[in-house]
Amino acid sequence: MRIQKQIDRSWTEINLKNFSDNLQALKSFLPANSGFIQIVKADAYGHGAFEISKKAIELGAAFLGVANIQEAILLRYQNIQIPILILSPSLESEIQSIIDYDIIPSVSSIKFIQELDNIAQKIDKKIKIHINIDTGMGRSGFDYKSALKNILKIKMMKNTKIDGIFSHFAASENDFDFSKIQQQRFQQIIDQLDFQPSYVHISNSSGVVNINDDFTNLARFGLLSYGVYASEEQRKKIKLKPVMDFKTRISQIKSASKGDSIGYNRTFIAQADLKYAILPVGYADGYDFLLSNKGCVLLNDSICKVIGKISMDITAIDISYISNVKIGDEVILLGNGNEKISAENVASLYNGSAYEILCQIGRRAKRYFKENGNIISTSPLLRREFVSLDYSDKKLNNIIESAIRQRLQSNEIATIVYENVLKHLFIEKDRDIHYRENFFHSIKFHDFDENYYLVETTLSFNKKLLADYFIVACAQNEEVLETYFMRKDVEYRWLLDDNLMMNKNYFEVISVKINDIELEHKTSILKSCIEIRCHSERLQELISSKVTYSISTKTFYSKKSHQMTVFLTEMTKDVQINFDFGNIINNVEAVPIFSGKMKYPEIEYLNGMVKVSSQKNEWIFPNSGVVFVY
Repeated sequence: MRIQKQIDRSWTEINLKNFSDNLQALKSFLPANSGFIQIVKADAYGHGAFEISKKAIELGAAFLGVANIQEAILLRYQNIQIPILILSPSLESEIQSIIDYDIIPSVSSIKFIQELDNIAQKIDKKIKIHINIDTGMGRSGFDYKSALKNILKIKMMKNTKIDGIFSHFAASENDFDFSKIQQQRFQQIIDQLDFQPSYVHISNSSGVVNINDDFTNLARFGLLSYGVYASEEQRKKIKLKPVMDFKTRISQIKSASKGDSIGYNRTFIAQADLKYAILPVGYADGYDFLLSNKGCVLLNDSICKVIGKISMDITAIDISYISNVKIGDEVILLGNGNEKISAENVASLYNGSAYEILCQIGRRAKRYFKENGNIISTSPLLRREFVSLDYSDKKLNNIIESAIRQRLQSNEIATIVYENVLKHLFIEKDRDIHYRENFFHSIKFHDFDENYYLVETTLSFNKKLLADYFIVACAQNEEVLETYFMRKDVEYRWLLDDNLMMNKNYFEVISVKINDIELEHKTSILKSCIEIRCHSERLQELISSKVTYSISTKTFYSKKSHQMTVFLTEMTKDVQINFDFGNIINNVEAVPIFSGKMKYPEIEYLNGMVKVSSQKNEWIFPNSGVVFVY
């Protein structure tokens, strides 16, 4: 079944159900007291670190493993809160960011740990670390012969805590004898310690499956969790499902006569008349150049060979033996559970690495995340997921705070806000820049009793639909509500007075629509918040289209408060916010705090109502809002 409109030249489908099944299969090999680290470095081996992380956390991941501080910060920006371990050595220049974002570094150098301890001491913090021991990999880590001495030296430092100690198998997929030697070296070090670190780990995915490891309490799930085998022997031990499919479609159908050449440098000469198809992907899309005249693809359940050199943007395939082929037909380049086009087999055709092909596939392809056959999320064309330390939260917050404090009376400050926030949006997200248009929010107060106003709210806006559901959230304190601000599946948030009970009597969704579709809404009462899941199967056909959201609620607001605040949490164009208080409140003043090129919205004071409107076609940045004071 095709799950998107025929607009994508190429796309990847990430099957989160298969990923979940793979995790469950790997977890069955773990000892009872062992947890796991989900490795999501290199954008989760090309699968999408954010969505993979969320699913791994749901299934019990104790940590996430990344390669560097930039990957860690991106996950923090996306509101991933569990411990994140940097597996590669960090630089001293990255220590402040490690502390600021609560990241755990792996330590391989006394000089680094001394500098980390010094900086932590100055700010009176104790930083968790994992010590890396080289037992035979020959990369980073303290040499196992001198490791114990270094561990004891690090233990004496006051502002670092040895949270974990780990090593790494060099060849756990096929060299069991050397892996046992590494295991023995590592265990001897652990046995000699005069303390017990919280976590001890050595096994990667292959180590979990191939090597009995009963003295550690953590394992690192990497390649196998993505459904790719590290060796053929593993197929007998564990059943895995590929998580990624890479697809394209036929853009042209051509014929060649005997003796005709196809592609650059005439490396393919037709030995007979043939029919072939042009695919709009090439090595710039991650379909490796070395697959020229070697690769194969799946078309109409039949294998077709790649013919000629793979170009930057074009690949040719032989379709001579396939009937009923037409332009627009789907072609699968990798995945689909077909062994011929598995990542392992495709990489083997040019003596490459399955790791490599997963990371490079789909560079210009949109990602569709699927679960049980349904799209639950997407990430964009031309994604490049990274975070530049030049644009940290601290720097941007300082800029925005300064701009607000100055009321943007300086053109220079206004320019800084405009340019830096815009850059932040692209660098922080580096995914589709989803924004709202034609934003209308109406809040109407009615007198209820001596303590509360009855409040009716109406919210409508235009935005690209990301999934077949979204969340409306209500919480009783700002800390809980803040956790919903970074979630892209939450479209409405409300802060409820903490004296009210968390139930439908005090916060209720009256109506919710996408276009003219009335959505089902199911309420879940959690510990300190209410989540309403709004859903309709009819939304599947609208995913990736711009739609109109309409949300109406009924709730209560304390009379002890003398202000009502409306926040804009996303980049928004064409804003109107109405506060309708009738004759029950006097002397209402609107105080707008707008971050954008134009700082002054239009404010209209009417009888019993205040309207705040942006200028036509004007963009308003996140962290903007209006405070109605009375």
